Amino acid sequence: MGKIADAVDALLEASVVGSFTRIGSAARRSLDHWDETSLPSLEGRVVVITGATSGLGLSAARSLAKLGATVEIVARNREKAERTRRAIVEAIPSARVGVREGDTGHQADMRRVAAELSKEHSRIDVLIHNAGALDDVRSVSPEGIETTIASQVVGPFVLGARLLPALERSARETGRPARILWVSSGGMYSEPLDVSRLEMPARGYDGVVAYARAKRAQVTLTELMAKALAERNIVVHAMHPGWAETPGVARSLPTFRKVMGPLLRTADDGAETLVWLAASDGEPIHERGLFWLDRRPRPIHRFGRTKKSDTKEERAKLVAWLEEKSGERLAPSAPL
Repeated sequence: MGKIADAVDALLEASVVGSFTRIGSAARRSLDHWDETSLPSLEGRVVVITGATSGLGLSAARSLAKLGATVEIVARNREKAERTRRAIVEAIPSARVGVREGDTGHQADMRRVAAELSKEHSRIDVLIHNAGALDDVRSVSPEGIETTIASQVVGPFVLGARLLPALERSARETGRPARILWVSSGGMYSEPLDVSRLEMPARGYDGVVAYARAKRAQVTLTELMAKALAERNIVVHAMHPGWAETPGVARSLPTFRKVMGPLLRTADDGAETLVWLAASDGEPIHERGLFWLDRRPRPIHRFGRTKKSDTKEERAKLVAWLEEKSGERLAPSAPL
């Protein structure tokens, strides 16, 4: 990457709007010379992705299937997931796409799905935690956990823990790192890491804030998992797609969509870095625990108040909280 590209990238990042909108993705695609055709064939690889029935997840699932991967879609609505599977196969006749019904907010569902996947596939090469909704009304999971944090942090933690043997098998048999990828959000920049506030109470509930707190936890967990799983040859990354035009944005942030509409990225633009992280045998497997936008690692803090909150003690609290809520440990033999 040249000096001009670096300088333009820095200016875009500083502007936020320029970075997160289609302006940023178009500029970086040109300056960094992205070449989607250079991604390797994924024949023989198995990718599990949650929440892939629309938006970014659908775009990523379609692209990964086109590259030859066997794609397993985990979704809470089987009928919608089946329609998605059929649409992908109609567009890509060679595609191999499976469907697993399960709500990421329900721990029992995640354990069942993990058991089904482990029985079906001898190994899993990539696990993508993509499912995530922004809801205005507070609700709780069957375990009594606020739904946003249950579905975007605790449930994925359970699924990853139960799929760990299949991921380890991939790394062992192929000699290539297995991957766990989190689809986060730039919205997490607004919230500090505060485990005591992860579950917003009913009084004063704000879906946007709850979402941002969950996304902050995802990014922190990415760094912790990357360290814990390094010896097992599993790489872990998070990314954010910028501001993209998706059904979720249209449903949850209509005013934002109306104001930013002309500048919003397409779902394909938003998912591009996710596909690259899942498929490329370059940087994504030689780096660990990073937070990406447009194929470049980004800082996880933009404000001093959030950086100040991100202490070793608070990270330890996050791990303890997750273990208590889920009854799982992702890497029981490795210290976090």
